Amino acid sequence: MKTEPTRCPHFCRVMRYGMAALVFALATQVPVVAESKKMDRREAEALLEEQVQELLEKVRGKRVALVTNPTGVDGNFRMLADRIRDDAKTTVVAFFAPEHGLRGDAQAGAKIVDYVDPITSVPVYSLYGQRPAPTPEQLEGVEILVFDIQDVGARFYTYNWTMTHAMQAAARAKIPFVVFDRPNPIGADKVEGAPNTSDVGLIGRVFPGQPFGVATRHGLTIGELATLVNAEWLQEKADLTVIRMRGYRRNMTYDQTGRFWIPPSPNMPTLETAMVYPGMCVFEGTNLSEGRGTTKPFETVGAPFIRPEEVVAALKRKDLPGVRFRPTFFTPLFSKWQGQLCGGVQVYITDRESFRPVHTGLVVLKTLIELYSPKVEVTPFASKLMGVPDFHTRIRTESVEAIEATWADNLKRYEALRAKHLLYE
Repeated sequence: MKTEPTRCPHFCRVMRYGMAALVFALATQVPVVAESKKMDRREAEALLEEQVQELLEKVRGKRVALVTNPTGVDGNFRMLADRIRDDAKTTVVAFFAPEHGLRGDAQAGAKIVDYVDPITSVPVYSLYGQRPAPTPEQLEGVEILVFDIQDVGARFYTYNWTMTHAMQAAARAKIPFVVFDRPNPIGADKVEGAPNTSDVGLIGRVFPGQPFGVATRHGLTIGELATLVNAEWLQEKADLTVIRMRGYRRNMTYDQTGRFWIPPSPNMPTLETAMVYPGMCVFEGTNLSEGRGTTKPFETVGAPFIRPEEVVAALKRKDLPGVRFRPTFFTPLFSKWQGQLCGGVQVYITDRESFRPVHTGLVVLKTLIELYSPKVEVTPFASKLMGVPDFHTRIRTESVEAIEATWADNLKRYEALRAKHLLYE
């Protein structure tokens, strides 16, 4: 008698649900990074160590000052400052702290004060709050000034401009300035948004005599930005050296570099946060929560008067490329609407190639204005963030496309300028 094979109900359910999950993933374009494009972690650490060795050779035997924070580490998470201090012939004489501090423990906007680092006994001078640049007195006796901080690819991230202030101070003091280059985590191959036309300090400088600064999504590594600023905009040129990355391709996102993500600031916990940041940061210039005080800063936006399902339905009709929105409720533990239940949306990137963070952020803001005006307040700070002097009034009366058209010519000029100073293919 022929025996039929026994069918396992559990196995069938697993197969059925597994196939359904696969179909869903394909249908929603989950942003999977192609394995062939990823750098192997061991290879990445070896290449990073080559870069570190070049820096150590550059500073050997000198009195060194560093502008750095917790992102300034090697493949074993050791701060490069400590690697420099390992050499008995080399002396670290000063640290300069950006926003969030040398150890990355200060929240956004918190003023940093001068102090002596208890771990190294080296003086730490603030470049956020007390002054934007090292003073001549603080640079006295310094033989080389090193900048090593991870950027996130957006103009209004303050580390960019702390770097330029430090470079200018080094130029005036006739001290060599070294930038230890690191990846643009959101990709250095794309540019989007307005080049700012007025100087707004640490969220976007415009140098004397120049018509504009850099685009919102600037499409540069921090070393390339230093090269551009020094070559094109500094009246007194710095003796600049960029310690270049090995094996880096400018279309890489951070999860393709083989490196561990280290939050560059307290509200930049993940790469996904950085990917949406160039567009969603505009909400800092509104009365809407940009998700500070939650586990999803910049990926979440909302307020107590917002009805999540209504917003998602409106955004779905906009048919934005590479992104989806989830209705959500959240209660911020600090910052805007602290302790109050907010309705809102969470941003999900489905396709990084087609996703336009700046355009997406503006469309989300415009949609919320259309639904909830006059409850939605947009302040002049939003204009500073966007680099458009009257943005905070125009966003109420004009379409996103009309506003974007006003910066199109300057964006083309910026792209041509940027192309002259790219260090990587």
